[in-house]
Amino acid sequence: MNQRPAESWYEATAQRGPAQPSLAGDVEADVCVVGAGISGCSTALHLAERGYKVVLLEAERVGHGASGRSGGQIIPGWASGMSKLSEQLGKEDAQRLWDYGVEAVELTRNLVERHRIDCHLTWGHLHVGIKPRQREELKDWQREQENDYGYRKLRFLERDEVAGWIASKRYIAGLYDSGAGHLHPLRYTIGLGQAAVAAGVTLHEHSRVTAIQYGPTVTVRTDKGSVRAKFLALCANVGHVELSSRLARRLIGVASYIVATRPLGKERAESLLRDNVAVADINWIIDYYRRSPDHRLLFGGRVSYSGLDPLGTARATRLRMMNVFPQLADAEIEYAWGGLIDISMSRAPDFGRLEPNVYYVQGYSGHGMAAAGVAGKIVAEAIAGQAERFDVFSRLKHHAFPGGKLFRRPTLVLAMTWFRLRDLLP
Repeated sequence: MNQRPAESWYEATAQRGPAQPSLAGDVEADVCVVGAGISGCSTALHLAERGYKVVLLEAERVGHGASGRSGGQIIPGWASGMSKLSEQLGKEDAQRLWDYGVEAVELTRNLVERHRIDCHLTWGHLHVGIKPRQREELKDWQREQENDYGYRKLRFLERDEVAGWIASKRYIAGLYDSGAGHLHPLRYTIGLGQAAVAAGVTLHEHSRVTAIQYGPTVTVRTDKGSVRAKFLALCANVGHVELSSRLARRLIGVASYIVATRPLGKERAESLLRDNVAVADINWIIDYYRRSPDHRLLFGGRVSYSGLDPLGTARATRLRMMNVFPQLADAEIEYAWGGLIDISMSRAPDFGRLEPNVYYVQGYSGHGMAAAGVAGKIVAEAIAGQAERFDVFSRLKHHAFPGGKLFRRPTLVLAMTWFRLRDLLP
């Protein structure tokens, strides 16, 4: 198996330019944004368009983290499901959050078109069920989204119709969403960063934050400089990068893996998936996949709740791919990579303030590709004094993972064993 574990297919095809210079010396800004993923680039872009002086700091390169490593699926809604959000916030605010999720998809479309981002944006997504109970879950999703939230872009598919879309015998039902889609996540994130710079944002790559001094003016320090700003937006998977111990307790990183086959050829690749849809099943440990423009299959799904990258990742993910497409037994894997998914305890987004002038966003729980863009827009609104939309998210209750710093991950691994077993039940 010829693979390149250090380089994803996204990185190999991103067409990056030279790195932006790292921060050197002391500078001042209206807003400092930490993290140049989708959240940070969107926040910086929307603030610059409002006339703010913005400095954007990135520890590595734009899109180095989750934003540039994901499955690239653009889906409305939130990972927690709407029923949990409605229980916490009530029907009216739950409707608002659903509307923000739909807006997130449209914002993605608009940003791609307005800034001419070449990221292979394609429409059409299919959630699929493997077991009879999952067929009923899909029908429940459709009823909830149509009847409770007015979403009219879904079509339910029975087994034979699913087989017309996917060349696999694994699925018994599907829910097609014409309002969802997929894209090249790293190209999209790089494009957002370029749009932010064009709007006047000062971007510094290779500028890892080492300390934050809070107060009416916030000082953000790196190894070689500092930024003094009236506002700070933390958009860097805050709990992962040790910027806040309080937020770290409410977040855990779950490793997920993707493989890319060698090019299969146009005819063979198109025979796997009709109309170039993206697909995800609805197991707890999901499989998700789509075609690439150069006629590969990109297939993800293996996860590690221990946070470790186990040996044989490419082999194990390939075996999952073979469960879906046994006809790919001869397809070699050329790229294999992974990244951390930002999981909150409730799987609901965790947005709020550490101080009156310090905002943070984290906890997309696997739904960040679209949601992170609208989160950045909403953070920018809040900093500009229009916080009503941001405050809907801040009313969501979040709890720390049990077990403390030492035992919370082993506790999570034990809990996830149940969900893995549940995937095996009829």
